[in-house]
Amino acid sequence: MPRRYLVDRTIRWVLLINALVSIFVVFLIFFFTWREAGKAIQTLGIPNMLLGTVWRPGLEQYGVFPMILGSLLSTLGAVLIGVPLALSCAVFLAEVAPTMVRELVRPAVELLVGIPSVIYGLFGLVVLRPLVARIPAPGNSGFGLLSASIVLAVMILPTVTNIAEDAIRAVPREYKEGSLALGTTHWQTIVGVMLPAARSGIVAAIILGIGRALGETMAMIMVIGNAILIPRPLTSNPLSVFLSPARTLTGNIAVEINYATGVHESALFATGLVLFVFIMLVNSSAHLLVRRRST
Repeated sequence: MPRRYLVDRTIRWVLLINALVSIFVVFLIFFFTWREAGKAIQTLGIPNMLLGTVWRPGLEQYGVFPMILGSLLSTLGAVLIGVPLALSCAVFLAEVAPTMVRELVRPAVELLVGIPSVIYGLFGLVVLRPLVARIPAPGNSGFGLLSASIVLAVMILPTVTNIAEDAIRAVPREYKEGSLALGTTHWQTIVGVMLPAARSGIVAAIILGIGRALGETMAMIMVIGNAILIPRPLTSNPLSVFLSPARTLTGNIAVEINYATGVHESALFATGLVLFVFIMLVNSSAHLLVRRRST
């Protein structure tokens, strides 16, 4: 066999083994979490844990529904705030910004990735919380879903921006040139041609941003209030629900894992299992959405 074919086959097997190892590691994580959560699942039952609204380890009550709502609402707020900003930034960097401006803005956006989450939390605690606390609403202390959503929006901004920009740049230039040749404006070309053609990459960017938001811990502990309750509007305005304090799934684990034992510890692993399943569902939904729109 010629040497070059031997090298190709070797590299192919190495890549295959690496892919299988990655899948195996994910399976091990899921298996370990499921095994550690088994005691709580057998004792309490999955429906009681998922739909339970009370988390009191001293009374053997481990309902994670308030934490599920806290994670979902904080992530929703982060997506509503951060994704439009990130996509606008991606379009600006890929299609609008002059070279000199692009070389200044892109490193600034990428710098956000390297900032530790505790710094984001301190920023939210010192700057955002007092501003949010000025919103007139009974019981509004500034610690709540709105502060958490803003912090998360800033944290997912570089991830969504970088991947979306790469997706827009990957669109064949013939698409843009053909649209301009038909008499459309640059903005019409971006909205009507470039963004739809980059849809799969943009969806992937948003999904990664959602995964980052769901998995964030330290910054959320510092600004969300960590109250184990179902978020409710503080006024007659339904949007005031984002002024309510809450607790996320990740925050629940981080706050209590150091002293948890027995069923309590197992229930925290069950909380992690719920988070794991959520992220898998989000990724699977994104793949189905992209596949359906591409057919």
